[in-house]
Amino acid sequence: MSEVPAGRPRQRRPLWIVVLSLLLGSAALWGSSQLVWDTSADRRGDEVLPSLVPLALLCLAAIAAVVALSGWARRVLGAVVVAAGGTAVFLGVTASGALPGRGLAWLGGFLVLGAGVLLVVRGGAMPRLGGGYQTPGAAKRSTDPERELWNALERGDDPTDRD
Repeated sequence: MSEVPAGRPRQRRPLWIVVLSLLLGSAALWGSSQLVWDTSADRRGDEVLPSLVPLALLCLAAIAAVVALSGWARRVLGAVVVAAGGTAVFLGVTASGALPGRGLAWLGGFLVLGAGVLLVVRGGAMPRLGGGYQTPGAAKRSTDPERELWNALERGDDPTDRD
């Protein structure tokens, strides 16, 4: 029975925390835009702060980018996400309106801000989608002869054929 390296699950955990935080932050920002903020004029959050929906869409797009990017590009994305989260927090604090709508925007902003900080700090160490797979031409030769036999079987080669 082969053992999983001790650091492997820990490396994946921040990636899923970032994805979940961005998803929840996006949902909170969108939900805040749909709540009534001004009961006297019956104005919703997207009328009071038109930037809530674009910020929520940016967070959804960032989810796809997080799993596709790696290295410095992921850290740059983290800086963009930090800016989006900071903007949402600022808008939630300074906007006028009902507390539930502002509070939900504030919560969404903090979730997005936290995801962005985690991307900036740990983004380079997080795994990338499909990072464990290689094209057949790019596969490196293993120094382990047993592993090389398994690789040959996976490719459909007959490892016993010596011709």
